[in-house]
Amino acid sequence: MACAVPASSRAARIEKVNEAMRVEVELYGLPRLIAGKREVALRLKDQATFRDVVRALVRQYPDMVGDVVQADGETMHPPNILNLDGRRMIQPHQMDESLSDGDRVIVMSMSAGG
Repeated sequence: MACAVPASSRAARIEKVNEAMRVEVELYGLPRLIAGKREVALRLKDQATFRDVVRALVRQYPDMVGDVVQADGETMHPPNILNLDGRRMIQPHQMDESLSDGDRVIVMSMSAGG
């Protein structure tokens, strides 16, 4: 006898497949001022890219467009940069590289250093 799966269970399973990865984002300088937060946890689709992180940030904090993110909503506006796990600066040609669950992306304005 086949057992029907409740619609709510199917929806939960679909959501889990579509949002399978958690990425921690640390904000410094102007990005932090705009967001009003030090850190943001993002739930992203499996194999999300750095570009997906930027898009997700813009969805949550649309005021980042202009000073932090370019008008296309997916490209960093200099002097703002991304860094992966405090080890590697992400160059514009690396924006489509995939992230892993649990990665930490740092978003910072180079003008905030010193």
